[in-house]
Amino acid sequence: MKKYTKITASIGPNCSDYETLSRMVSAGVNVCRLNFSHDTGTTQGQKIDTIRRVSQDLDTPVAIMVDLQGPKHRIGNFATEDKYPLVLGQTFTFDNDSTPGDSTRVQLPDTDVLSSLHVGDRILLNDGKIEMRVDSVSAESVSATVIRGDEIWSRRGFNLPDTEIATSVLTDKDRKDLEYAITQKPDYVAISFVQKPEDIAEVRDFITERTSHPIKIIAKIERPNAVERIADIAAAADGVMIARGDLAVEVPYAEVPAISRHIIRECRKMNKPVIVATQMLGSMVVSEFPTRAEITDVATAAYLRADCTMTSEETTIGINPVNVIETMSNILSHADADAIANPYDWSRVESIPENDWSRSVASMAYLNRASAIVVFARDTVTATEISCRKPDIPVIAICNESVIANQLCLARGVYPIYCPELFGMRDAFEAARRFHINTGKLVIVDEDKISLRTLD
Repeated sequence: MKKYTKITASIGPNCSDYETLSRMVSAGVNVCRLNFSHDTGTTQGQKIDTIRRVSQDLDTPVAIMVDLQGPKHRIGNFATEDKYPLVLGQTFTFDNDSTPGDSTRVQLPDTDVLSSLHVGDRILLNDGKIEMRVDSVSAESVSATVIRGDEIWSRRGFNLPDTEIATSVLTDKDRKDLEYAITQKPDYVAISFVQKPEDIAEVRDFITERTSHPIKIIAKIERPNAVERIADIAAAADGVMIARGDLAVEVPYAEVPAISRHIIRECRKMNKPVIVATQMLGSMVVSEFPTRAEITDVATAAYLRADCTMTSEETTIGINPVNVIETMSNILSHADADAIANPYDWSRVESIPENDWSRSVASMAYLNRASAIVVFARDTVTATEISCRKPDIPVIAICNESVIANQLCLARGVYPIYCPELFGMRDAFEAARRFHINTGKLVIVDEDKISLRTLD
């Protein structure tokens, strides 16, 4: 069975050449993610050119997602490169003094962070291995108590799970990277460390002021305050990424699975695609085989009807990126088939009214045992909304613009075709046959017209 759940692959040194990318797309990649935390500028532009060439040569739509670094907070430097001891219960100070630090203090270069902290807020350093709690705040410094951790050293990154930082979601680096990325006409831009829906509006304004190209925005959910506002953020964005790496640092790690399910449900209500990300096949950076836990993690995303799973280091620096995609595709195909054969009642989402038109399309297809739903996609809205009803039959989207076909690569169970010539009712049959659907009924959606036809 062809997989319904899509794959976003991060593209890096080990998979950016034409041959490897071609094999990855053939194996099941639908979206290529370019991480601007690392390569930027013309290096990323060269990758985009290669991806577009692969897509054209294979006659397969592939979306391009630019992932901006976002605000990465780090403490300053210590007097030496040594590790400095910490004692549980001791007082440690973060200040705006650039003097090298010691075992009692260090510079916190970000003045916006200093001004945002409050008494009781937690400061997590080195991926949560060090925890401190703020005791007092002044204009120049923050005093905190060491709760966890036994040593500290220069330039450790930190997370502030209890603090809303009063700063722009776009750093100076992000603005420069986004300026360049816009010239390359990507399909999606992923925004890191989103805190509120206004962050999405800020990025959207930045983009629309510079281009008329319809770039869609993905909100990366990495902070507790973003989880609390997920409905509003999902409504403002065009899609959501559950970035479980930083999220598992900022919230108790045992809560991440439940939070992920909650986000998937909210995105479905909002008709927004959702990506499950981070360490899905992490062991395959150095291994040809996934762990049993990783297999289950990937399959669970499919069972939850997430739109997309994502690779990170597994493909960027892993020993065999093509094998990673083949493995993920194989797991998803089997999980999708099992989920369809043994379904839960995915139609029960309380906020979706009974007269919702996309639910009606899905119900019509189910009651008539249709082989596929064919959508004449003049934009991404119709096919995406039908996808969010999880009809468990293919949604074939005939697109008259390549950007629409590319952007629909993210939606679960949607198979886009970029072919402006196929825009008549009989063309729905031809589109179905391209996906080896030769018998049965088709539910055909063309703007506000819905019809049921039998393949002949």
